This record gives sequence, C-alpha cells and structure tokens, in this order.
Amino acid sequence: MAHWLMKSEPDTFGIDDLSRLPKKTDSWDGIRNYQVRNMIRDDMKKGDLVFFYHSNCKPPGIVGIMKITQTAYPDHTAFDPEQKYYDPKSNRDNPRWFMVDVQLVRKFKRLISLDELRQEIVLEDSALLRRGNRLSIVPLTEKQWNHILNME
Repeated sequence: MAHWLMKSEPDTFGIDDLSRLPKKTDSWDGIRNYQVRNMIRDDMKKGDLVFFYHSNCKPPGIVGIMKITQTAYPDHTAFDPEQKYYDPKSNRDNPRWFMVDVQLVRKFKRLISLDELRQEIVLEDSALLRRGNRLSIVPLTEKQWNHILNME
C-alpha cells in the first residue's frame, strides 16, 4: 500500500463537500500536470491511503484521510468543451488525463497546519515541503505518513 497527500482548495472542493456526498465518495478530477497524471495513472492503487490537504487558504493543512476506491480511468471532463478542464488534445481513444475515485475515511479532530509540518525534522525531505513544489498530489513514505498521523 502506498501513501499520498492530495491538495484541494476548500472553497472549490473541501473535506466537508466530500463528507456530504453519497457513500462519501467522489472522483478526483481536473489534474492537468503530467507528473501528477503519471502518479495517478501508474502508481495509485485501490486501497492506498491519502491525506486530504486544504490548500490556498489560511491556514493550509491536512484535514483528514481518504482511500483510493477506484484506480485510474480517463478524466471525462477533458472531453467536454463545456467543462472547466476541457482539453481539445485529449480524446476517448487516446486520453491524456486520468482520475481516481476517493472515499472519506475520517475527518481529523483538528487541522494539522503547514507551519506545524514544517517544524518536523522527519518531514524535511518530504515532497510536500520541498522548496518550489507546487504539485497537487505528492507521495509520502510510510514513516512520514505515520509521523503525521501521530501529530493529530
């Protein structure tokens, strides 16, 4: 099993939005970065655990846990010109973009802020804290995952 952190802006799609959906499950669509696309397509597996991270807010941080319930499949929003994430170079025969389904496992009792995460030596080499990293999905080692869990 792999461990991940997936970022979303809470005013676009936050953990509370996920918690209100049937079966607390939704597709994670709209990824338009090739490095992240490759992780979704090639590395994410059903059952992998994911931290839900609220980004571009004050304060940003980890707010809960999700699990991957469906492995990669074509992101249908890329095929529809009416969608925000439409990509005319992507088509059903040769999809360029992929998504996975996620299900809420639980919300945290509290937000674990980015500032708190930065104080942890165990996390200093994590992709999340790497200078210049702007990826919306990052892998975590089991050691990093467990350390963050213990911070709650």
